[in-house]
Amino acid sequence: MDETEFWQLVDDAREAADGDPEEQADQLVERLMRLDPEAVLDFARHFEVRYNRAYRWDLWGAAWVLLDGASDDAFDFFRCWLIGQGREVFEGALHDPDALAELLGDFDEELDGDAEELGYAADEAYEQLTGTVAADLDLAPPPAEPEGTPVDFEDEGALAERYPRLWDRFRA
Repeated sequence: MDETEFWQLVDDAREAADGDPEEQADQLVERLMRLDPEAVLDFARHFEVRYNRAYRWDLWGAAWVLLDGASDDAFDFFRCWLIGQGREVFEGALHDPDALAELLGDFDEELDGDAEELGYAADEAYEQLTGTVAADLDLAPPPAEPEGTPVDFEDEGALAERYPRLWDRFRA
């Protein structure tokens, strides 16, 4: 599976789910189950690489602004959700987290920003296809700490300054 196929599966599932993260995960499992087990593992590798790429302080700060706070777990689920938004939003957010203010359409902090189930879709599909748990993906270990410069999440003035477009759209 190449990167284009990975993103096409993500996009197709999101569109079929009408943006609902839980339904998107279900749709993704259905689509992955149409593939052979090795392709499902390829999908899992693509997902995990992007999940780890998004483990950055600047993205955590953006999640904090969008969600009005983001614990370790909430940021993990946010990264799954960010991948679920598709290539343009994901890559745009990595390039400039404040650009999420323009990249995102409607954002409901009760529904959006949390897609924990997407992170398990490949594992679920693989297990249903094979009756076994997926083997280790043979990827580099995830980073122990977020990449970049830490953000003081408790300093609203600093957050507003660092993420002016997000702050104006979602917190002002």
